[in-house]
Amino acid sequence: MATTSPPETAPNRPVAGVLWMVVTGILFVAVTASVKLTGGRVPAPQAAFLRYALGLIFILPMIPAIRADRLGWPEIRVFTLRGVAHTVGVMLWFYGMSTITIAEVTALNYMSPVYVTLGAVLFLGERMALRRILAVAAAMLGALIILRPGFRELQAGHWAMVLAAFCLAGSYLVAKQISGRVSAATLVAMLSVAVSVGLIPFAWAVWVPVSWHDLGILFLTAAFATGAHYTMGLAFKCAPVTVTQPVTFLQLIWAVALGYFMFDEGLDSWVILGGTVIIAAVSFITWREAVVNRRRVTPQAGETKF
Repeated sequence: MATTSPPETAPNRPVAGVLWMVVTGILFVAVTASVKLTGGRVPAPQAAFLRYALGLIFILPMIPAIRADRLGWPEIRVFTLRGVAHTVGVMLWFYGMSTITIAEVTALNYMSPVYVTLGAVLFLGERMALRRILAVAAAMLGALIILRPGFRELQAGHWAMVLAAFCLAGSYLVAKQISGRVSAATLVAMLSVAVSVGLIPFAWAVWVPVSWHDLGILFLTAAFATGAHYTMGLAFKCAPVTVTQPVTFLQLIWAVALGYFMFDEGLDSWVILGGTVIIAAVSFITWREAVVNRRRVTPQAGETKF
């Protein structure tokens, strides 16, 4: 009698996954706050360069994994393309962070998964059913609620964050194409190297003397960001994304609280409302993605995929 291998065990520790995602959200808010603490004293391209350059120390343990992947020119070209998209996105993000509130930065950051969904349809040939189209439309509505064009004067930082989310989504799509060929450690390490190199000319053009205080803050930024990506990976190992995704809503709450109590930014109910709409839409897209993937693996009799 023929035997079949058991199906891959799905992550089944939802409480641990949620807790790790809570920690992830705290660390990402700490990243935003630490950049805010520099007070614009360091130009955005230089601050971004120092964050990534100082963070290179965290990729030293990943060198064996990179060597094991035996990267060739095709992989190098892909990593270069990703580095270009991420470099532009990071500079825009640092600029936006220095000019608009933490809550607005956090809320607009949630648009990145929506851009990924659209990019997958346009460039990777994926299909988008009506429900996902409606979810994307809802997310766009959430962004309009935050920005409120025509009802207030928009700053350059708002547009910088919109473009930053778009560029970072492009970086994710490129990573998705190559993720099956290299390890996760190589993805992280090569991104850090590519962005550090890509930022050099931009940082050099605006370079100003940096105090040890600001240098220490940017090192903390690198540490918080590295820790956030690590704990996010732990969360995904413990529980499905459909469980951990809604927890990211807490990140917006902490960002609003931090901006109010630490930076005297005030409370903006429109930002909270728009961010909530975007998070709901992204959570729905994530849930639908998981449902469709399960149906592809184990389709039910008479069931249609959509």
